[in-house]
Amino acid sequence: MKKIYLFVIKLYLGPLVMTFFIAMFILLMQFLWKYIDDFVGKGLEWYIIVKLMFYVSVTFVPMALPLAILLSSLMTFGNLGEKYELTAIKASGISLRIIMKPLIMISIIISGIAFYFSNNVMPYANLKFKTLLYDVQSKKPAVNIQEGMYYDGIDGFIIKIGKKDKDGKTLHNIMIYDHTERSGNSKLTIAKSGKMELTSDNRFLFFTLYDGNNYNENLNTYENMQTRPMIRSSFKQEFRRFDLSAFAYSKTNENLFKNHFQMLNLKQLTQTEDTLKIGLKNKKTEFYKNSMNRFQFLTSLYDTTTKFKKDTTLNLKNNILSSFEASKRNTLLETALQSARAAKNEIDYWSIDFKDNEEYIRRYDIEWQRKFTLSIACLILFFIGAPLGAIIRKGGFGLPVVMSVLFFVIFHIISMIGEKSAREGILGAFQGMWLSSLIFLPIGIILTFKATTDSPLFDSDVWARVIKKLIRRN
Repeated sequence: MKKIYLFVIKLYLGPLVMTFFIAMFILLMQFLWKYIDDFVGKGLEWYIIVKLMFYVSVTFVPMALPLAILLSSLMTFGNLGEKYELTAIKASGISLRIIMKPLIMISIIISGIAFYFSNNVMPYANLKFKTLLYDVQSKKPAVNIQEGMYYDGIDGFIIKIGKKDKDGKTLHNIMIYDHTERSGNSKLTIAKSGKMELTSDNRFLFFTLYDGNNYNENLNTYENMQTRPMIRSSFKQEFRRFDLSAFAYSKTNENLFKNHFQMLNLKQLTQTEDTLKIGLKNKKTEFYKNSMNRFQFLTSLYDTTTKFKKDTTLNLKNNILSSFEASKRNTLLETALQSARAAKNEIDYWSIDFKDNEEYIRRYDIEWQRKFTLSIACLILFFIGAPLGAIIRKGGFGLPVVMSVLFFVIFHIISMIGEKSAREGILGAFQGMWLSSLIFLPIGIILTFKATTDSPLFDSDVWARVIKKLIRRN
């Protein structure tokens, strides 16, 4: 029995590791394709890219691991069935339940590791990834001044060069517009030639200009703005320095992101969610008090328990406006309308604010549920893949891949629908996050039962006989 267990485990672990890294590679390529524009031309060091790829790979585990378990389990039992090894094992008196036992234990261990990963590793990886991606996206592209094009990458300046020599430093026909005073094209420098050099720390860009002129329209006073006097000065050689500190890569403080729901574990999510709920309750209480103070006459409609009294009506038999002069009635009506509009706008504002707060709280509840869904998904997809492979009896990367991708795509789509419904409040966080698992659990139970009882689920002859019987009855 131990030899059979070792044989099945060895047959299972190979495809599991292989499919896991293939799925990770595909997801990583998708990430690069999506964010390639944020990386190109910024002169990022190689280790920053490597760190970013590592952290983003960690965040892809919840997608890659369930797919790998589904595909590897289907391939394992498909290969056993295709080579009639499963039939030979069953003929020796060993049932499919016993054959699946070691893989079930491995799946339980993987599920436990997946829960620890979701609760402890994922928040840290998300924090590092989001912070690093924000830094990369915020970094300006490296200085790249092209021939015949206006370059506006340096704040407050626009530079144009007519020609650049092969050395990349010698320039000809240089134009520099100075916009640091926010007065348009009032300052211009023109030079026949020059040299462009970066300091060793890439903090400053130096221009050495030869044979040129400076043009300056002095617009500091109102009179000058009307007459627009021009100051022109010539030079044989001039030095210009540009600060490139904005182009340097800077690391953002991680404290700005650490309270985000994706960066917290179960304990932190529970504490933060309770704090947010208390804050929302206090907001609603404060809003109620302010409303009662604004419309004091409404307090007569409420009892001490803040519920409407039964059979309470306002005495409107006497017209209140009739007690005022005709000249003041329009003013009173206008004032009342303005108060009503102001109250309506305030109610609309607070209504939107309350909805936003409730949706934000639901995000924390959803993330709390997500810590468990990965573990259970691994188990459920194993109990779909293993019996399905024993039933279809096809191994390799053909039919198993098609079936695995089909089941996983459906599982993932249902998961996204459930999560979106939970975010919008259509479903509760528990129902939304567990929707796909609750749908696929009966499928796994049925497939496992059919496989262990040798039911011809995908036998075309059996289905043909069933269809013929139905046709005869009709």
